[in-house]
Amino acid sequence: MSEKGKIYFISDVHLGAPALKNNREREQFFAKWLDFIKDDVSELYLVGDIFDFWFEYRKVVPRGFTRVLGRLADIADKGVPVHFFTGNHDLWVFDYLPTEIGLIVHRNEFITEIRGKKFLIAHGDGLDPEDKGYLMLKKFFVSRKLQWLFSRLHPNFAFNIAHRWSESSRLSKIDHKEEFKVKNESMYKFAQNFLEKEWVDYFIFGHRHQMANEELKNGARFILLGDWITNFSYGVFDGDEFKLNKFH
Repeated sequence: MSEKGKIYFISDVHLGAPALKNNREREQFFAKWLDFIKDDVSELYLVGDIFDFWFEYRKVVPRGFTRVLGRLADIADKGVPVHFFTGNHDLWVFDYLPTEIGLIVHRNEFITEIRGKKFLIAHGDGLDPEDKGYLMLKKFFVSRKLQWLFSRLHPNFAFNIAHRWSESSRLSKIDHKEEFKVKNESMYKFAQNFLEKEWVDYFIFGHRHQMANEELKNGARFILLGDWITNFSYGVFDGDEFKLNKFH
């Protein structure tokens, strides 16, 4: 990774979400953001739920997203590391994005050092050990047997099922006026507990569609990246300071 340039973080774009009516406009806007960062990005982290649904057949991938995939491929072709974290909406990523686009896929939390600072990066779902129901559901969805069975379905039928499921998800019911207390979040508590055994300078999460940049203790910071539904937000680290910005 080059010491020049900036490191960018973004999550929860939910490209192609059937619960939303402005998918084309949001995709075009996201593509403009990729153009905006392309000249000074030294590393890019896509922190989950970039797609509202993704499933790869052996010779078929989801329709759409051409503008975004092309720009990500251009960035990766320049030698810029582009990290893709599977979220709860796009966990069925297999080999297409790594082999065709050049992305580095992460399925679990990832710890790395960036310019002398230690980062723990994850989408953020499944970090609450008390949420037994969700942990069981996630274990079911990542099973190879379920993925094999789903791949037996015709794509038209399979994607119809997936989009109906997405329309009934919390994405269609999201309310940014809800009271949000970052210290009550399971991810915040996870970060606090993690610091008891290992030091991390920055905890970077998505998933909650909220923005937060809070100090944990002794300078460690807890970051929620927001989303690209109402916030159009992203994180940027220049080697000295981490900032949350909105793209206009």
